[in-house]
Order: sequence, then C-alpha cells, then structure tokens
Amino acid sequence: MNAPTDNAPAAAQDCSIDDMQIWWQVQRFMHYEADLLDHREFDAWLELLDEDISYRMPLTRNVRRDAMAQEYSSTRDAAWFDEGIDTLRQRVAQIRTGIHWAEEPASRVSRLVTNIRVLEMAPDEGGGERVRVRSRFLIYQNRLQTEVSLFVGKREDVLRRRDGRWKVLSREIHLDQNVLLSKALTIFF
Repeated sequence: MNAPTDNAPAAAQDCSIDDMQIWWQVQRFMHYEADLLDHREFDAWLELLDEDISYRMPLTRNVRRDAMAQEYSSTRDAAWFDEGIDTLRQRVAQIRTGIHWAEEPASRVSRLVTNIRVLEMAPDEGGGERVRVRSRFLIYQNRLQTEVSLFVGKREDVLRRRDGRWKVLSREIHLDQNVLLSKALTIFF
C-alpha cells in the first residue's frame, strides 16, 4: 500500500483503491466513536479502545517560533491527562455512579471530528495492521443553563486492526489553548 507522507502536497500523493478504502474505514470509525461518546454510550466506547491504549493530553505552552518543538509537554512532563485502559474504565465507572459532581447533571456534548488523514499504514506484529491518523476536533459542552465549554484542537491516533475490527492503540490530544478555560475536564476526546 502507498503511505502518504506528512509533507507531500495532496496533489502529489498517489492514492490506491486500498488507500482510499482504509481512509474511508478510518473516517467511519472515528465518526462512530464520536457518536457513541455524544450519546453517552461509554461502555461501547471502551470496547473501541485497545487494552494497551495510551491516552494523553499534553500541556500546551506559548513558545517562540524558534522553539516550536517545545509547544507541547513531553511524555516526561506534566499533562492534562496521561491514562491507560484501567484509568479510562475508572473514569467511566465514576460517571456512572451519578455522584460525579462535575457531571451531575450530565453534560450535553457534540463532537465534530474532521480533516482525517491517514499518515502511515503498516503491518501489526499481531497479524493485523496499524495506521497513524491525524485529525481535528471541535467539542461543544453545555451543562446546567449557562455553562458552556469549547475545546478545539488536533489529535494524532494510532489505530490497530485485528480480526477485522479497528481499535484505538494511542491517542495524543493537542488543545489549541494553553490555559484550560473549562471548569473541569470531564469529557473524553
């Protein structure tokens, strides 16, 4: 399969039918995931996550143009969250208790996922395949009468397909704000 490179202009990228089918499958998967989360189907969402998931949102820093490599905190530094499957399951269980102070009453959330690009495709050591995907998101969250939060940013995911099913193996979320304007960070990205 041809794997488009990060820096190649769109017109210069040759896409095979296989490439287009993978992109279509990935796009459908990401839209399905957003729909599950918007409808609070958290248990079904957890099923889309690989047991080895790394789910991370580094801090965003304001840096000079010549230091753009330090715009986001590294894996050794603090992050808004840096979680695995166990922590994500605990967060879902906490929401389900009905006594999660920041999610009672529950937020109304709409996620838009767009600009989905498959950057790399490779075989997976388990016999399936992996794809590295970059996308953009806009998330609207409303709670109570007047609490509104907007989250805008970029994601880089690695999806793994085994036995015909895609799962999220890693997700790194980059917010386009360096100060969190929301009262709490209770949603999933």
